[in-house]
This record gives sequence, structure tokens and C-alpha cells, in this order.
Amino acid sequence: MKKVLEVCVDSLSSARAAAAGGADRLELCSALVVGGLTPSVELLEQIRENCSLPVRCLMRPRAGDFLYDAEELDLLCRQIRRLRAAGADGFVLGALTPDGALDVPAMERLLETCGGRPVTLHRCMDVSCDPEATYRAAAGLGVDTVLTSGGAAACEEGVPVLERLLALRDAQNGPEVLIGAGVQAAVVRRLRVRLPGACAFHMSGKVLRESGMRFRKEGVPMGLPGLDEWHIQQTDAAAVQAAKAALEEPLP
Repeated sequence: MKKVLEVCVDSLSSARAAAAGGADRLELCSALVVGGLTPSVELLEQIRENCSLPVRCLMRPRAGDFLYDAEELDLLCRQIRRLRAAGADGFVLGALTPDGALDVPAMERLLETCGGRPVTLHRCMDVSCDPEATYRAAAGLGVDTVLTSGGAAACEEGVPVLERLLALRDAQNGPEVLIGAGVQAAVVRRLRVRLPGACAFHMSGKVLRESGMRFRKEGVPMGLPGLDEWHIQQTDAAAVQAAKAALEEPLP
């Protein structure tokens, strides 16, 4: 299987850093601090003008769960069509039923709107009721990649599930298993030893960049309580470069 290092970015600065570090692909979103939301067309256009890496756009209309009503699905389809026209290479999406299974009718509609572009099933898989059943359903829909931590808060805690998903991939020639959540160079090394079939990893490689503001009004949060407005998350090229090196190293 081809080795892939995907980096999740929400700004041009982060996209440039990911490219400088040797990323193979970008997942583009907005609002990474809340897990990522659908990016703007203008941000995609800006990145396409300045970066040659393939870009898959995250389709998530709001923070929270992955149970979408008819209006939210309509919005997602509108967003997909606009991002397709702006040059998105693929999409990252997912929808669940109230009981935690993959919402196949919703997925069919979203996939049809993607117009044949490659699709990653995002980490809704990790909060589904049965990740292996979700993987099989995604495979049946023609999804080419699943992004997963193995149903855990961090990927190193999800090794047993990841191992089963990789076995399903190999047995069924199924979607690639893109491992995410807590990925950095040391994790890539450890997981490649524990999971010899693992060859695709997803990271953000974030560091906190100090704000350039000299005047700082405290006690007036702009969003989530406790969110620090004076440090900006940005992808670190060195972190990406280290993870890429760990992915390319021969296995012991």
C-alpha cells in the first residue's frame, strides 16, 4: 500500500508549512480548534493558488454530533458543489443515524454530490456503535479512505480496533485506514511496529504561535470559555517533516 501522510490545516500558513514538511495531501477545514468545520471557498482558492498538494475538504456544517437533519444535508450538498467548482480534489465527510450506525441514505446523497471525487469517511466512525460494521458500510458505498483513531481518544489507545480494520482492508481490498488523533513522529514509529500494515497517517502538527497583539484585553472571550485568543494554532513544518521521516524509515 502507498504511504500517505495527510496534514489537516485551516489556513494558508499551515498549508505552506505542511507542504514544506513533505506532506502528501491536505485535509482543509476551518475552525480546527473545535475539531474542524467546512472551509470557505475563498480559503480553498487561496491555498490552490499557493500550494500544489492535493486537497480534500472537510464537510461538517457545525460542531457537535454527526446526526444531520434535512436542512443540514441540503447545506452540505450546496457546500460540496461550490467547493467542487473551486477545485477540491476530494471530500471528508460522514453522517450517522440516531442509533450510531452509518446513515447510508445520507451518505449516498453526499457521495453523489461529490461527483466521483475521492471521499474519506471522517471520525464519525470513531463514535459509531460498531466501527467494523461502519467500515464495511463505507466500503460498500465506494468510500476510498476511512479516518480513524480506532474508536479511542488517541490512536495509540485504539490499536486493537485499528488492527481489525487493517485486516478488513487487506481481506476485502477495502478503503485505506488513515490513522489519526495524536499522531506525531514517535507515534508513527511505534504504530508501524505494532501495526505493520499501517501506511497512512493523519496529523495537524500544531504549535501555538504567539499573537502579535501588544494590547491584550483580558476577560472578554470571543468563543469557548477559557479559549486563549493570544496564541494561534498553526502547523509546524518540522513536526510534519519528522513524521514523514518516521513513515519512510525501514521497519526494524
